[in-house]
Order: sequence, then structure tokens, then C-alpha cells
Amino acid sequence: MTATSVEKVNGTPVASHAEHRYDPVALAEAEAIRKRAEAEAQALRIEAEGKAKAAEIAAQAEAEQIRLDNEKQRIANERTALRFRREQAVEEAKIAEANTKKNAAERADEAARKEAQAEEQAAEDEREKQEKSADSWRLSAKGFYAVCQVVALPVQIHAFWNPHAPWLAAAPLVLEGGAFVVQRGARAAVDERRPYWHYRLIAWFLAFLAAGINLGHGLEAFDLWTALATAFCSVAGPGVDDLYEHGRIRKRDGKQTRKERKAAEKEAKRLASEKAAEEARRKKEKEAADKAAAETAKSLAETRAKEFPKVWEHALKLAADLGETRVTEAIWKRAKLDVDGALPGESAEVFRMRNAAEARVEAARQKKPVNTVSKTMNAQRANQMPRGQRGPARKPPARRRGDTAPYVNAARKQAAIAAKDASQKEA
Repeated sequence: MTATSVEKVNGTPVASHAEHRYDPVALAEAEAIRKRAEAEAQALRIEAEGKAKAAEIAAQAEAEQIRLDNEKQRIANERTALRFRREQAVEEAKIAEANTKKNAAERADEAARKEAQAEEQAAEDEREKQEKSADSWRLSAKGFYAVCQVVALPVQIHAFWNPHAPWLAAAPLVLEGGAFVVQRGARAAVDERRPYWHYRLIAWFLAFLAAGINLGHGLEAFDLWTALATAFCSVAGPGVDDLYEHGRIRKRDGKQTRKERKAAEKEAKRLASEKAAEEARRKKEKEAADKAAAETAKSLAETRAKEFPKVWEHALKLAADLGETRVTEAIWKRAKLDVDGALPGESAEVFRMRNAAEARVEAARQKKPVNTVSKTMNAQRANQMPRGQRGPARKPPARRRGDTAPYVNAARKQAAIAAKDASQKEA
């Protein structure tokens, strides 16, 4: 580096050139300042870029979160709508099912009502038919009775006619009319549910008396056919009327016809046959069940004698001593207690096996090997933990501060819990 200086010679300024060297300290400071400025600028740029990047990331995260929230809300809305549609469909299905059941019930009620009406109508038609038939039968019987009286009366009047006693001509009216009146008395007795047999007996007596008169006088005064016809009419009229009354009596008393009696007897035989078949089936099933039970009991006895010979021998002695013919469950239970000291299903081997299984399960829960599990419940207890044994206190080993590394908090809490559980179990 060259420096120019001004000097005065004889009062006249004269320029002079002097050579100067570089200052390394100043250069280093300047370089340090420059680098520091560059570093600060770089740091500011990186900080600005980081802030911008963080802002961008935050904006992206916020946008993503908003998108996720919107997506979750959309899914939730869709699920709500789907659940609403599903519930609505279920309710509509229930309503449809209820309407279907209601319609079916209404149709069933309507069908039942129509069927009842049809049955009532059929019953009404049957009653009308029966009433018409009964009325026709009654009128026919009365008409037939009247015709028979018209046919039978002349012969009887001729038999009783006497010019010196003309009033005797009314005697046939007494006989025939008496039979008719007595038959009306029998009808009244039937309607009033009074004894009626004597009315019918008197009516038949008068009818046969009139028939005898017609038969005797007809043979004497007329011919055979006239006598037989008039005698028949004297009996047929009251007989037909009595048949009508007999039918009314049977209908009132509910007596069965011959066809109905045959049908009832057939039904009774069928029921008896079914009952006998059912009893035979039940007897056969009972015999099969008894046989199966006997075979099962025999197999059980053989198995017990094979698996538990001492208990079975003692059970046989107990059964004989108690007067039983076989080893019952009560005797087997008592024999098991006497020999094994335990109820059926239990024994010393079972208890040992159960204890070993419980030990294995406990070791698995504590994540310890099975061979390190002690038979005592306090095998893992250290000297510094509370004592669990009873009896005279043992002298603990001499311990000094720092001999044992302090427990961590988790180990200290676990030790306290284990000591507390041990104390509770021993108590």
C-alpha cells in the first residue's frame, strides 16, 4: 500500500510518497465482523425460513385438521343419517308388521264372524227344518188319527145300536174319544215333565178294547175284512199318535238313536284301543328305561370296583351292615369319606394336583419360572421387609448404611404391597 504525504521545502509544499504495511488485526476484526454479519444474516434468514416453514406447516396442519374435522363431521353426519334411516326402516318394518298382524287379526275376526254367522244360520235353518218336520209329523198324526176314528166308529155304533136304548150309540164316542183325550193328557204330562206312562197305558187299553169290539161285531155282522180293517183303525190311530209322543219324549230326554249308540260304542272302542296302546307304549318305555338304568348302575359299579377297590370293598361292607341290597350313593359317599377322607370327586392326589396347578398359575401371573416358586407364600421376602413368621424374633443380620442399594420408587411400592398382602394372608 502506498501513502502520499506533503512536505514543505523552502516554504513550498512538495509531495512525498511513503510505503505503509497491512494491519492483520484490523483485517481479522474486519473479517470477523463480516463473518458475524453474514452469520447473523444467515441466522436471520434461517430463522425467517424456519418461521415461514413452521407457519406453512402449521397452516397445512391446521388445514389438514380442519379437513379431518370436516371429514369426521361428514362421516358422523352420514352415520347419523344412516342410523336414522335404519331406525326409520326398523320402525316402518315394525309398523308394517303391526299393520299386517292387525289386518290378519281383522281378517281372522271377520272370517270367524262370518263362520259364526254361517253356523248360526245353518243352526237356524236346521231348527226351522226340524220345526217344520215336527209340525208336519204332528198334523199328519192327527189327520191319520181322525181318519181312523171315522173308519172305526160306524162298526162300533152299529154294535151298540139298540132302538130301545138309542143313547148307547154314544158309547163308541166314549171309547175312541177317551183314547184321544188320554193321549192329550200324556202330551201335557210330557210337557210338564210329570209321569206319563199311566196315560199311555190307559190309551192303549181303550184302543185295544175298541179294536176287540170292531173285530167281534165285524165278524158277526159283516165280513172278515171289515172286522180286520175297523179293528186295525181302532189301534192304528192311537198307535201313530203315541209314536209321535214317544219321539217328543226321546228328544226331550236326549236319548240317542240306534245309529248314535252304534257310533258312540265305536268311538268308545277306539278310545279304549288308543288308551291300551298308550299304556303298552308307556310300559315298554318304562321297561326300557329300567333296563338302561340297571345297565348303567352295573357299569358304574364295575368301574368303581375297578378304580377304587378299597373304597368299593368298604362300601359293600357298609351296605351289608346297613341292610341295603346294593351300594347306594349315600353309602358310597360315606365309604369315600371313611377311606379317602374326602367326598366323591376329591382325594389327596386331587388336592396335590390342584395345588401344583395353582402354583403354576401364580408363577405365570408373576412372570417367574415355575422351579423358583417356593412352597411358602413369603419365600421372596427380603430381610429388610416386615417379618411374617410367628414365634420368637430372630436376630436380623447387622446392616450398615450403604450396604444395600436403595430401592427405586416402583420397587419400594411393590415391596410395600407384597408385605401388606402377606400380612393380610397370614392374618
